[in-house]
Amino acid sequence: MRIVRNGVAFLLVGALLVATGAGAATKVHVITFGKWTSVPWIAGSGEEGKPVTIKIRALVVDGRVKEYTLGSPHEVTDRLFVVRRVFRVNDSLPEDSGPRWQWQRGGWMLVDRLTGRVSPVNLPEFDAYYSAASWYRDYVAYCGVADDGKKTYAIVAQLNRRKPVLKAVLASDGAPEDAGPDSACPAPSWQRGPVRVSFEPAGRARETFAIRGHVVDLVSDAEEDEER
Repeated sequence: MRIVRNGVAFLLVGALLVATGAGAATKVHVITFGKWTSVPWIAGSGEEGKPVTIKIRALVVDGRVKEYTLGSPHEVTDRLFVVRRVFRVNDSLPEDSGPRWQWQRGGWMLVDRLTGRVSPVNLPEFDAYYSAASWYRDYVAYCGVADDGKKTYAIVAQLNRRKPVLKAVLASDGAPEDAGPDSACPAPSWQRGPVRVSFEPAGRARETFAIRGHVVDLVSDAEEDEER
């Protein structure tokens, strides 16, 4: 009789451990945003940079502030969304008496509601100062700037791909040094059915690209007129 009782106790303990493990595996993460706060952002570099007021808010995961964000999130799926990051950097010189914190715009982050994970999104040639991004589904379009600043690219990236779906030279002179934020080109415009994206840098003709899976075709104005 004692053996039976011990066996029942063993089964009850095992069932409890399984239930506990299942509960831990299905933990629900609470992801929220804090209140909007206005902060100064230095638009430009050096002493000539002009302070601009931007609105930011905290990204809170399970009651803890994970990051600070700028602008509205883009819902990729009912589980995933992307949002742009802002952060503070210490701008003090060695001879300064203490830290001199400045807010800076960063790249984009991918947030998983199921796991609570926040991870950076790798966007080739994305410039945090000059590039304005436009999202559609899991695609993002923007004008990228080469590392040497001498070329501007039309770029379409996809979340699950390391290489961009589209990378085409729009200008060989790059973004001017005295240009303002998001000046590589306005945020590209999307259309569906068929999926197309248009880039229109300042002072240059608009270029439209059709995206079919991972294949990109340049669309001429005549083709657009015919379809209309």
